[in-house]
Amino acid sequence: MRLVMIGAGYVGLVSGACFADFGHDVVCVDLVEEKIAALKAGKIPIFEPGLDQIVQSNAAAGRLHFTTDLAGSVADADVVFIAVGTPSRRGDGHADLSYVYGAAREIARSVRGFTVVVTKSTVPVGTGDEVERIIREENPEADIAVVSNPEFLREGAAITDFKRPDRIVIGTEEPRAIQVMRQVYRPLYLNESPLLFCERRTSELIKYAGNAFLAMKITFINEIADLCEKVGADVQKVAKGIGLDKRIGDKFLHAGPGFGGSCFPKDTLALVKTAQDAESPMRLIEATVAVNDNRKRAMARKVIAACGGEVRGKTVAILGLTFKPNTDDMRESPAISIIQVLQDKGARVTAYDPEGVEAARGMLSGVEFGGSAYEIAEGADAIVLVTEWDEFRALDLDRLKALMAAPVLVDLRNVYPPQEVVRHGFSYSGVGRAGPAEG
Repeated sequence: MRLVMIGAGYVGLVSGACFADFGHDVVCVDLVEEKIAALKAGKIPIFEPGLDQIVQSNAAAGRLHFTTDLAGSVADADVVFIAVGTPSRRGDGHADLSYVYGAAREIARSVRGFTVVVTKSTVPVGTGDEVERIIREENPEADIAVVSNPEFLREGAAITDFKRPDRIVIGTEEPRAIQVMRQVYRPLYLNESPLLFCERRTSELIKYAGNAFLAMKITFINEIADLCEKVGADVQKVAKGIGLDKRIGDKFLHAGPGFGGSCFPKDTLALVKTAQDAESPMRLIEATVAVNDNRKRAMARKVIAACGGEVRGKTVAILGLTFKPNTDDMRESPAISIIQVLQDKGARVTAYDPEGVEAARGMLSGVEFGGSAYEIAEGADAIVLVTEWDEFRALDLDRLKALMAAPVLVDLRNVYPPQEVVRHGFSYSGVGRAGPAEG
């Protein structure tokens, strides 16, 4: 099939590359000429494990193309995916749909013959209705069906998620569109990936409800972690104890510094705004947003407490800048708030991340970046593990201690057993464990 992906960002590029890997003919369209030129040259603008190989192999095979020519690409397409950004709108927190609606207008001017137009961007309930209205208003003769097909890709595991999904949600009741979408995803038939067909508005809400639930689960275990510290319990054992209940499950029950990234923060906020507009407020999600915002700064206060209550004039080394491992995404990362609070309190901050330093340079000022954990630890009064990259899981603690001015480890991901760290002469502070352990 001939597929067009409007938007060559994270969702568009991953989806387009994977569809091409299935054997479809895919064109990724983006208005940013520099991005398209880089992709044509084989340069991937984001870090996602395995993506570079898939892009390069399918481009070489002639199944994956990159262009700025939206009109020419849409005219020949069977299916056009809208995969543009929907960031939080400044001022009110609603999803900014200007890019989605702009794409719809361009599609309307270019479409020929029956075409399925798919919103893959994360959009509030009712967006598909407006996309259809725009296209029909711009081109009353257009023979189109507008479908919702939300993405469920985890950064760092997007290729696996796309090729072996838990479910594929398709929002349409139009018979022709149903048949087309079955053909689009037919290559996944052997994996027995469930196709869930539903109404368009239901599909749109599934995406937001899923992300909000997971965000709420993270926030729940973080609050349990705070209680554990007060009453002398261990949050990791609590999480394991409740996670063994199949009704709850063990995913997203890892206490830490709060959620970040491109999805959970903006999607929970957008759902709150949608619910308020519909006069059906979602108090649990409102609380989730507020608690998570406060938590990031609370983690900075934990670092300050581990340093004896004062960081002015001290050096704090930050391990991990991205919101999670295996990505270069810094959006809404807890590290940002933590670093800003430490700097406000007079600390000198050094930092290292395997993939996030370049992005961090444009978002953080006054931070001294290094090329390894050991480089940034030299002369540090504390080292803080913020993002659980694999290379941070087996650090040479004796080497770290020799480099540091004071052996203090603040483990915001509970990667290390406290007893092991203390045995190497460190003062240890984790999350959801009763008080810091002294070396």
